[in-house]
Amino acid sequence: MKNNHYPIEFSNKGKVFYNKNILLSIINLAAKEIAGVSRLNNNFASRISKFFCNNLYEGVKIVSMQDTIAIHIYLNVYYGVKVTEVVYKVQESVKNGILAMIDVKIHSINVHVMGVDFKKEQ
Repeated sequence: MKNNHYPIEFSNKGKVFYNKNILLSIINLAAKEIAGVSRLNNNFASRISKFFCNNLYEGVKIVSMQDTIAIHIYLNVYYGVKVTEVVYKVQESVKNGILAMIDVKIHSINVHVMGVDFKKEQ
């Protein structure tokens, strides 16, 4: 089907299609709730890519393969956190969030740390 919908197949019951915005919402919420994540990367290049690439949205790219999806998350972390721990927690949170709400096979969840942000002193 079109890039905006992903199918979920049930053996004898037919197919269910869901809009990619549902998947993007789950990924955004799951990634942002992890301590140490500053923001999903939304720089100038990703804003331009949004016009040309239909499946890039606020630092998330979804690649649809035959019966699975690959997820790429681009984010910034706070200074002083253990990057490997934050990335692992993001992967687990996204995986658990998707599997709890949508029955889809995940090929991979790749987290790309694009930068480090400093916390603002108040």
